[in-house]
Amino acid sequence: MGIFEDMKITDIIDILIVSYIMYRLILVVKGTRAVQLLKGIMIIMITWAVSVWFNLDTLKWLMNQMITVGVLAVIVIFQPELRRALEQLGRGKLFLRTVNEDDQEFNQRIGEVIKAVNYLAKRKIGALIVFERSTGLNDYTESGIQLNAQISSELLINMFTPNTPLHDGAVIIKQNTIAAGGCYLPLSENPFISKELGTRHRAAIGMSEVSDAICIVVSEETGQISLAMNGQVVRDITEESLISKLFADLRPQTKERGSFWRRKGGQANG
Repeated sequence: MGIFEDMKITDIIDILIVSYIMYRLILVVKGTRAVQLLKGIMIIMITWAVSVWFNLDTLKWLMNQMITVGVLAVIVIFQPELRRALEQLGRGKLFLRTVNEDDQEFNQRIGEVIKAVNYLAKRKIGALIVFERSTGLNDYTESGIQLNAQISSELLINMFTPNTPLHDGAVIIKQNTIAAGGCYLPLSENPFISKELGTRHRAAIGMSEVSDAICIVVSEETGQISLAMNGQVVRDITEESLISKLFADLRPQTKERGSFWRRKGGQANG
C-alpha cells in the first residue's frame, strides 16, 4: 500500500494516458506486418536479457550492436505503420473508439464476393481477389489503384470485366472495404506447380506463400474457381466449400460462431 500512498493523482493520470496511447498504437499495428516484426524484436530483447543474466559477453556485445543499429532500422521498417499512425492522428482517428463489425454485415460482404465470383466464373472472366488477414499487405495495395470502396458484387464484376483499367491486376480486400484494385502480386517460384496454371494462379500462390492471405482465383480459360492459402491451391473448389472456408478463416471471433452460421449462412449464397 505504501507505493500507492506515495503516488500523486497526477502520476495516476500520467500512467493512464501513457497506457491508453500504447493501447491505441497497438491497434494501429494490429493486422499488419509490424506484428511479425514486433515478435522478432521481442526475441532479440529476450536474447539480450539472457546474455546479461548469464554474463555471456560475446552474445551481449552482439545484442548491444543490434539494438544500437536497430533504432534506425525500426524507423525504416515501420515506416508504413508510422505514416498511417500520423495520418490517423492528423484526421483525429487515432483515439476514436473501434467498433467490431456486426455478423450480419460480415455475411452480407462475403455474400457479395461469392455472388461476383459466381458471375465471373459462369462467363469465364478471369479474376483474382485477395483477403488480407493478420499479415499486412500495404506494399501490394500501394502497387495498385487505391479505392477504399464498399464491397459490392457490381463493383467487383465491373473491375474484372475485360478491357477495363483494373481488370488485369488483383483486388485486395481489407476487413470491410475493397482497399485497391489492379495490384501486382509476387509470383510463386515453386517448381512443382502444375504447368496448366497461369499467371493469376501463380500470383495467388505466391501471395499465400509470403503472407497468410486467402486468395480466390477465377480462370478465364475454364471458369473454374480456385482457392489459394498457405502456399497451396485447391482447384475447382465447390461453392459450399468456398463459403465454408471463407467463413471459417475470415469471420471475426464470436461466442456463437457455429450456431450463427447455421442461422445466417444461407444468406451468403447470394
